[in-house]
Amino acid sequence: FVVLHQQPHKIFERNGDDIYIEVPISFTSAALGDEIEVPTLKGKAKLKIPAGTQSNTIFRMKDKGIPYLHGNGIGSQMVKVIVKVPEKLTKKQKELLKEFEKEGEKKGFLNWVF
Repeated sequence: FVVLHQQPHKIFERNGDDIYIEVPISFTSAALGDEIEVPTLKGKAKLKIPAGTQSNTIFRMKDKGIPYLHGNGIGSQMVKVIVKVPEKLTKKQKELLKEFEKEGEKKGFLNWVF
């Protein structure tokens, strides 16, 4: 008999041949778009974040997961981005965000539909 014990990884979770990771991004990166570096099993890789990305969006990085046990191919790495909202703002940052909100209201961007 062979008994295997799998220990949890500090940043990755495995599900079959795919691995999962949560990565924090800034509000600015989510709103304007960005290219970020993401840890993978073999180092770092670049991931393009499109403008308007929402928190909890999951991006698939093909062939960055676990090699298939029976056959050719490699699983994917699923990257869940978490938009981090600043906890402390300067007076100028608060003013700019209020101005941003007013512009959005004028253009109808902030109309909620329930």
